[in-house]
Order: sequence, then structure tokens, then C-alpha cells
Amino acid sequence: MRRWPCPGTVYVEVVGHCPGLAPVRDGKNPHGPALLVPDAAWRAFVAGLTGECPAAR
Repeated sequence: MRRWPCPGTVYVEVVGHCPGLAPVRDGKNPHGPALLVPDAAWRAFVAGLTGECPAAR
């Protein structure tokens, strides 16, 4: 599980192992539903947030 803090007290978690998918959920609701995002899309999203994506510059 990986957690990404957001402003305030909100954070998201990537949990579980689904081949080719990143199950993302609200960190404050660990038993709630997860949004299944394709791995490549999740990596691109995180790269854009961290400034590693050339398109984000």
C-alpha cells in the first residue's frame, strides 16, 4: 500500500494487487470502494503531479 498526502488531512491509497491496474481509494475510508486505474495511466498521473512528466513543465 502506498499513500499520497494531499493538502489538509486528505490522502489516497493504492492498495492490493490487480495485474495491470492500480486500485485507488480514499485513505480515510479503507473499507470503501476502489477506483481501478490502468497502471500506465496511474504512473502518468503521478509523474505529472511530481513534475517528472515533460508535459507538466
